[in-house]
Amino acid sequence: MSREPRTARPSALVLRALGLGDLLTAVPALKALRRHLPGHELVLAAPGRLAGAVAATGVVDRLLPAEAPGRAVPAALAWPGERPDLAVDLHGNGPPSRLLLQRLRPRRLFAYAHPSAPGASGPVWREDEHERERWCRLLTWYGVPADPADLSVPAPATPSPAPGAVVVHPGADAAARRWPQERFAAVARDLRAAGHRVVVTAGAGEDALAGQVAERAGLPAGSVLGGTADVPFDRLAALVAGARCVVVGDTGLAHLATALGTPSVVLFGPVAPRLWGPPPGPRHRVLWHPSADPSARPGDAHGRTPDERLLRITVEEVLTAVYDLMGPAPRPAGPAPAGRPPAGAPAAR
Repeated sequence: MSREPRTARPSALVLRALGLGDLLTAVPALKALRRHLPGHELVLAAPGRLAGAVAATGVVDRLLPAEAPGRAVPAALAWPGERPDLAVDLHGNGPPSRLLLQRLRPRRLFAYAHPSAPGASGPVWREDEHERERWCRLLTWYGVPADPADLSVPAPATPSPAPGAVVVHPGADAAARRWPQERFAAVARDLRAAGHRVVVTAGAGEDALAGQVAERAGLPAGSVLGGTADVPFDRLAALVAGARCVVVGDTGLAHLATALGTPSVVLFGPVAPRLWGPPPGPRHRVLWHPSADPSARPGDAHGRTPDERLLRITVEEVLTAVYDLMGPAPRPAGPAPAGRPPAGAPAAR
């Protein structure tokens, strides 16, 4: 008896060659594509360093490594075999990303319209739109229902290296989004004095920053996780999933806390939380001090100095938000730190 040749699954290629936070804000769109195309192989073009995070979404079948400096578009995609049935541009709205996908000759292309591509289909790009909503709107325009609130990822099976700790993450890709290290240290010092275990996390190259925060805070040895290299994603996700709270700027770890449902206090500046913040709800506190001048231009998210909006956030504001989120906590014997109520006590407003 002869056998019919096996037919390869059709493929859907999604371009999102950016960072961890960018990946996690695209999870609702990826989930929508998975539901809409159950018989397709869903391939994500993203940096190879995100392999663990991509796998953790539970919706992507394969990672196609795609590297580019900063937020640029990759020069090429090493796409093997037959052309994709569908290509989806979740990278941006400019010609470079659209042309990169068009070169693969997909049967269908989902992308935003752009003035330099007259006649090309797609919805109109909106600058003032939350990142999760942006990509869900793109898919919905093409007939793929997508819910921006569908952003969770499963908690890892890996045990947490510090169950119940408060995670403090002082780093960010750009100085514009880095709250001063001495302020992070003051927060960590107060939390430790209140009886909390505090862990400072760091990405590759942030060992000096994390070490200085831990030292200034008086944290014990072993309180820094990462720094020389990125923390393996399963271990990082386990830490965040098991944390009591995460204190972080506008960076990838904030989005990981959101995706795992971990309480977080997120410090914003220069980018507004309405564009990149967690969804409204009791689990998250957003701190943001926009300019009093309504005509002021948005800050540069990739600037070389801390943004003035970020610098307006005080240590006391952060501590108040953290204690409001966490409620009562164990406190060692001895007097409370000056200026700070006992853990769980109402904070002064």
